[in-house]
Amino acid sequence: MDPNPALPVPTLQPYDDYSRYRGLDLQSAVDASGRAVVVVARRFLPQPDTLAQVGTVTVKAADRLDIIAAQQMGDARWWWRIADANGAIDPVDLTAEPGISLRLTLPQGMTLPRG
Repeated sequence: MDPNPALPVPTLQPYDDYSRYRGLDLQSAVDASGRAVVVVARRFLPQPDTLAQVGTVTVKAADRLDIIAAQQMGDARWWWRIADANGAIDPVDLTAEPGISLRLTLPQGMTLPRG
């Protein structure tokens, strides 16, 4: 009998609509000690130029991405969408210098209506 059987992967969605992990699969893995654990599948960052731009915002002194997200998108939890839209490896870099213009985009997979 296997002392470390694979854990059943839950079918529930543990992340809310504001999470960058929403919709990612949960998977079974084995940790360094040999125990089976449930992990979130890897999230691949979208290419910024594939996201539909809906506007821009200019960074002001003391701005943070969560503040910008709250003001521009209605919820501070969408700070990661601004990071994705601007290809940030370290999101802090996006607000380090006042005057930088940041792209605001729709979520990945959404397109602007044609009119």
